[in-house]
Amino acid sequence: MEKEFDLKKLKEDYSVFQGKYELPSFEKLNEDFQIEKVAEHETDFVMREIRECISEKFLNYLRFIESILNPSNGPMFVFALTKTLGLKEREKLVELYKKIAKVDIDLLELDLEYSEEKEADSIKKYYTIWQEIKKEFLEIVSVIKKNWDAKIEDSGKGYFG
Repeated sequence: MEKEFDLKKLKEDYSVFQGKYELPSFEKLNEDFQIEKVAEHETDFVMREIRECISEKFLNYLRFIESILNPSNGPMFVFALTKTLGLKEREKLVELYKKIAKVDIDLLELDLEYSEEKEADSIKKYYTIWQEIKKEFLEIVSVIKKNWDAKIEDSGKGYFG
């Protein structure tokens, strides 16, 4: 017999964990980490699957920062981005990189040894960290948007193939 696992069931399962471990609301986690993806497949480890959604988001941002801080062999878009950033923003990106890299190392440890309680603790912890990081990223994106047209037009001498 195939077990049906849908969004409604996921929310019900999560609400049990939320009450047990004082986790953020399903809606807040879903807003930031798209945890509704967990409903697409059957699992006995809801907490791990949710934490993996969180991990995926952090890893994507880690790669993005790496490509900006070390753009060798990167796409032209990345080179254009780097031109919009000043020293202050680059320093902020380095600090964000350190925070996210630390999270990534912690998440590796969770992958190696499953514990429902540790998964719950990590969800709370990394949700809070993400709220801080998100604000800092928004500031950097604001600078990129502000400087985009001026910096890209200044470098109109570029080679495009």
